[in-house]
Amino acid sequence: MKVAVYAVRLEQVWKLMISLDIGTDLGWCLEERGWLIEKTGRNGFREGHQVERCSTMVLLSAVMPLGWAVQLRDSFQAKLEMDGWKLKGWHEYIRGALKRELEQERQGGVSGYHAEENLLGLRSGGVLWTRREGLTLYGEMVLEQYQRERYEEMHGSEAMWREAVDVMARRITAALEGRSLLEAELQQLLAERLPELVPAWRSAVQHAHLQGLVLLTAGVAAVAARGLWGPLARLRARYRCRRCGSEVHSRTPCGSCGSSGCAYCEACLALGRSRSCALLLRGSAEAVPPPAGGTGAPLTGSLLDRWGLSPAQRDAASAALQFLAQPQVAPAEPAPRYAQRPGRLLQSRERSLPRFLLWAVTGAGKTEMIFPLIHYTLSTGGKVLVATPRRDVVLELAPRISKAFPEEKIAVLYGGSTQRWEEARLILATTHQLMRFYHAFDLVIIDELDAFPYHNDPMLAFAAKESCKGTGRFIFLSATPPAQMQREVRQGKLEHAKVPARFHGHPLPVPRRIRIESVEGCLRRRSLPSSLAASLEQSIQRGAQIFIFVSRIRHIEPLTGLLRRRFSSISVEGTSSQDELRAEKVLDFRATKTRVLVTTTILERGVTVPKSDVFILDADSDLFDEASLVQMAGRAGRSKDDPAGRVWFASPEWTRSQRGAVRQIRSMNTIAHKKGFLHA
Repeated sequence: MKVAVYAVRLEQVWKLMISLDIGTDLGWCLEERGWLIEKTGRNGFREGHQVERCSTMVLLSAVMPLGWAVQLRDSFQAKLEMDGWKLKGWHEYIRGALKRELEQERQGGVSGYHAEENLLGLRSGGVLWTRREGLTLYGEMVLEQYQRERYEEMHGSEAMWREAVDVMARRITAALEGRSLLEAELQQLLAERLPELVPAWRSAVQHAHLQGLVLLTAGVAAVAARGLWGPLARLRARYRCRRCGSEVHSRTPCGSCGSSGCAYCEACLALGRSRSCALLLRGSAEAVPPPAGGTGAPLTGSLLDRWGLSPAQRDAASAALQFLAQPQVAPAEPAPRYAQRPGRLLQSRERSLPRFLLWAVTGAGKTEMIFPLIHYTLSTGGKVLVATPRRDVVLELAPRISKAFPEEKIAVLYGGSTQRWEEARLILATTHQLMRFYHAFDLVIIDELDAFPYHNDPMLAFAAKESCKGTGRFIFLSATPPAQMQREVRQGKLEHAKVPARFHGHPLPVPRRIRIESVEGCLRRRSLPSSLAASLEQSIQRGAQIFIFVSRIRHIEPLTGLLRRRFSSISVEGTSSQDELRAEKVLDFRATKTRVLVTTTILERGVTVPKSDVFILDADSDLFDEASLVQMAGRAGRSKDDPAGRVWFASPEWTRSQRGAVRQIRSMNTIAHKKGFLHA
């Protein structure tokens, strides 16, 4: 995409702007409306904002690549001598500010003064308007005349056009509220919800941008190295994706902007190509602080009674509610919507948002515990996001949450969802969908934060922070929090509540050890160790459904064959992420048509099968860390009819991960016993 770039002389300072429709900006200037500018104190921090009117408007480029235009705007620093600059002075400034980009173009084969001038769009131009002289046009200009002329043919005057644009800007602002969308995604949203705005969307978006309601930026932009300023910062600047926060290294020639090396992000490519010349629009969503003094939903016992929580669940939910009810710390002065420097967008990575961890054992009923938190936030006028890493969990949670909140409209978002452009105050989504939101939610609940793909993915963590309002709150749910989070809990740096007992009030099954040779050795000998076979026979005799977890997909088929020969009277199946019949086999296992299921960690969480025993073979494998061992062990004992399921760690070695998993499970049982959450 290419955009116009212009400079405006305000009452106290020069300001550089980009425009999708320079005619809209010109009309804004003619009407003598004001521009939002940032007030900065001596310490360099923002101290508020004010509105100043324009006295002079200078067109610098009519068709500059968007990425370059955003770079100019974000790095712009006003100087007193600019008052005396002619057009040549502005052009020299642009060449100096984009020196790095022009050098990259020369390396890509673009050479010559005039070639670079055409790429920058630095044709003849000049002052578009001054307050003393009225309207003056010089040189070539690219205006969005088609939409305006067509509207005038149908409806009448320029004044009517401006009034129409104002109405369209309000509607498009409402549609973009709290969203972060590329141009292609905006087009999809408009086609579905506001098709009548499609012909004039540039004018409407630009009008909203001038009001400070919509931020226009590039999908990928240069970010200066930390702590550096001026030419050295530009020299060492790195490119980052403003949608997912990932560092960008890939470049390609681009027919859209004309650059020989347009940077694009590979990390979030599945959601559409975010690149230097791709327009990224972010809509304003004002924070709704929770009530000070208890308006809305009071923190009373009735708020918890409605959900039928167990004592352990109730204690944790009560602590989380108290966390939500704490006074919000708002910014020192109200932010001027998007008046702050757009170049600071990536600072959200460093934003410190209030966090609370619900550390609940597997099978504790985490979903039921978040119902009071959702209800409280919605009752105070807030907006809630429940995010989970996996699509199947989203689809499983959707009917449960809909049943709990029948009066509330819920949008369910995942890849291919038909609801992705619907408005709702309660949204259930996969974590990848968070990249389409920006400062939208008062409460963000991240379920299974330790699970793939959210765990150890800074892109998704960045997206989660971006989706939460500046005065919003985070609730994390996990049975096995990451090690860093556990350290923060021990150091008192992270508010939390532990749920050490399952809803049925029985202790967690503690894993026992079977010392056997590796699965590879068993397959070579084509026989099962006698100790393992005896333990399996006991589980079969007691009528249990048996999970057998292995570390390698290649072990599943031969091990399934061994088990079928040894236990020919029962049904044995194997499945993995590569199995097209995985869903059917899991359903048969749940229905007890299959008694033994050999699988990998794909079933370590989110699966509840009554009366289950768990065998983890090669439990000493590097692929099984403490968290995955706890999760796999958590498949046993989940039913109130069979709370004492059995768990076996089978391996040649007794590793640190196995010891840690046993220690964590015993610790939770000890806490549950001390707090009286277990049956006698």
